[in-house]
Amino acid sequence: MTRGRLLVVDDELNVRRSMEMIHEGAGYEVHCVETGEAALDFLAACSEGARPDLVYLDIQMPGIDGLETLARIRERWPGQAVVMVSGHANVEGAVSAMKAGALDFLEKGFSKARLLATTAAALERGELRREVAALRDRVEGAGEILGRSEAIAALREQIARVAPTPARVLITGESGTGKELVARAIHRASLRARAPYLRLNCAAVPEELIESELFGVVRGAYTGAVETREGKFGAANGGTLFLDEIADMSPRTQTKLLRALQEGEIEKVGSHEVEKVDVRVLSATNKKLEDEVAAGRFREDLYYRLAVVPIHLPPLRARKEDIPLLAAHFAARYAEENALAARELDPAVLARLARNDWPGNIRELRNVVERVLIMGPGELPAALGEGRPAPGGGLPRGEAELLAAVAERLLGRPLKEARIGLERALVSAALARHGGNVTRAASDLGLERTNLHKKIKQLGMEAD
Repeated sequence: MTRGRLLVVDDELNVRRSMEMIHEGAGYEVHCVETGEAALDFLAACSEGARPDLVYLDIQMPGIDGLETLARIRERWPGQAVVMVSGHANVEGAVSAMKAGALDFLEKGFSKARLLATTAAALERGELRREVAALRDRVEGAGEILGRSEAIAALREQIARVAPTPARVLITGESGTGKELVARAIHRASLRARAPYLRLNCAAVPEELIESELFGVVRGAYTGAVETREGKFGAANGGTLFLDEIADMSPRTQTKLLRALQEGEIEKVGSHEVEKVDVRVLSATNKKLEDEVAAGRFREDLYYRLAVVPIHLPPLRARKEDIPLLAAHFAARYAEENALAARELDPAVLARLARNDWPGNIRELRNVVERVLIMGPGELPAALGEGRPAPGGGLPRGEAELLAAVAERLLGRPLKEARIGLERALVSAALARHGGNVTRAASDLGLERTNLHKKIKQLGMEAD
């Protein structure tokens, strides 16, 4: 049985033969090519299970060189283990290779023992990387986006469309709706999935420290800067950076962030040295950034840089059909995390959960489910889902009276007909308020723009 499959990429015949003979004598299966183009073609032709466990890649070759080949391998097959080889070894080449994702760097003129030791170590590190990636997928998978509602189906479709692109995404929605879950889902489905994913809550970092958190700091830049430190942009190079609560970023930091997005360049605090970075930025806020721009609190040019693709998360009250599924998921997850026997929630409890409006959204639902599992159904908040409110219940007196009057007028009609009439009236009013602007009308109605278009069609309003 083979100890592993290797691909050797080198334009020197003697090097290829030497590496092939040494490895085959040690029980490895070896395939050799002489150019970067041939290596990419070979990898593309391999099925998932037959791809090499390790690639030895020469830095200096005719055609595309080793570093460019490495970049293309990392882009198409992020988990592929690669060791760079050079007859002109230098610190700069080694650093460039390691930054680009190589596991190791080998100088030509190697001994048999050194070559085999490098191979064994690289295979072990490659396997460790795969195990860590699998564990990360399992952990992050616990935060999958659950739901069978139209709103969640539309959200999954948006994620599937935008994830493979380099586009920046602005995720909006109320607190607790799962904005970071969406950011992680975009990263996992992107070409950067095996590269770093980092998060920074802009509201949780003091204004005087946020620049150093984002861009790094050099030793002595200010009192307390006792060492040079990488910022989030540097640490996320090649990967994804999620900036939560972006609306709370100070104007000064907004300016520096804009430069990083426009030029792909950053400067550590206290340094004038420009560093190139390749980071995909995803951002989120529970505020309306358009209003922040209009009020002069957020840069308009930065807003347009961040919101290349906007994704809005509906509140839980707008997709109540998903509540039983979410509650069951949180119950099963809590039992697994605490080594408890699996336990289903009582149907009466589920019914009360499904009737509630959940101002704290999914986060509040999860907390209540855990409380019930710990203390029992008697710990449900007294007012939680206790019957459906009367028309207008909880609204200001004038609005409540108006809705009660509407309900009185609709009594006697079939429920389906009454509901359609009311939906038509609400959609018409929202469109009229915003001069026919579907995006703004959808925001008022708590719908995605695409869902409002579908609703308009369902209600037969397109001709209106």
